[in-house]
Amino acid sequence: MLTPERQQIILSLLEEKGVVKLQELIEETDASESTIRRDLIQLEDEKKLKRVHGGASLLQGKRNEPSMTEKTFKNLQDKIQIAKTAASFIKDGDSIFMDAGSTTQQMISFLNQEKLTVVTNGITLIEPLLEKGISTYLLGGMIKGSTRAMIGRSALETLKTYRFDKCFIGTNGVDLDYGYTTPDPEEALIKQAAMNLSQERFVLADHSKIGEVSFSKIAEMEEAVLITNKTSENIQQFQQHTSIKVVTT
Repeated sequence: MLTPERQQIILSLLEEKGVVKLQELIEETDASESTIRRDLIQLEDEKKLKRVHGGASLLQGKRNEPSMTEKTFKNLQDKIQIAKTAASFIKDGDSIFMDAGSTTQQMISFLNQEKLTVVTNGITLIEPLLEKGISTYLLGGMIKGSTRAMIGRSALETLKTYRFDKCFIGTNGVDLDYGYTTPDPEEALIKQAAMNLSQERFVLADHSKIGEVSFSKIAEMEEAVLITNKTSENIQQFQQHTSIKVVTT
C-alpha cells in the first residue's frame, strides 16, 4: 500500500471515531508498527492529527468551545461520577471555589457538608447552590454568554479578595506536555487565580478531554489533582506528572 493511501485510511478512521489506537491502525492498513508510527509523526507535523499515548486523535479547534447547554449533556454519566468523587474531598466548614463548568455543576447534588461556603463565577451554579442552602458568593464582572461564566477584570479583582481550602476547576484539555488548557484567555485567568488562592487544587475532566490542547494555558499537570474517568492505558504516564484519581463509570 502506498503511503498516501495508508495515510488517508488513518485520517478517515480518525474522522469516523475521533480517536484510534495504534493496533487498530496496524490492522486496518496491514502495515508494521514502525511504519504507522512514521505516518503519525508525519501527519502530526502536517497538523492533520495529534499523537496520543497508544494512538492518535483529531485536532481540537484551539478556540472552539461548546455552549454550556452542549457541555451539560455531553458524557453526562461520566461527569456525574467524577463530580461525586470530587465532592468527597470536601470537609465540613470548607471554603471552596467552583468554576463555571458542567462537571463542577454536577458536584452540587453531592454537597451535604455542614457550614460550607462556595464562591463561584458560574451563573448556572447559583440556583442549585441556593436550593441546597449553601452560603454562596458570585463573582462580579462581565457575563460570558456561551459558558454563563463571570469573567473580566472585576471578576478577577473580586476573586483575589478570597482564600480557599479547595478549588474545583473544569478544563477543555489535559495534555502531558501542555498541561491544563481552555479556549478563553479570560476564563483561564480566573481558573489560574482560583488555583493560586487555594490550599488544595482539583481539576475535573472526563476522558474526552485527555490528550486535547486548547488555546489558553491554565496550569501545569503537577499543580493539581486530576479527577477523571480515563481508562487504565494512560494512567502510569499521567501519574508521573500529577496526583490522579480515576473513577469508574
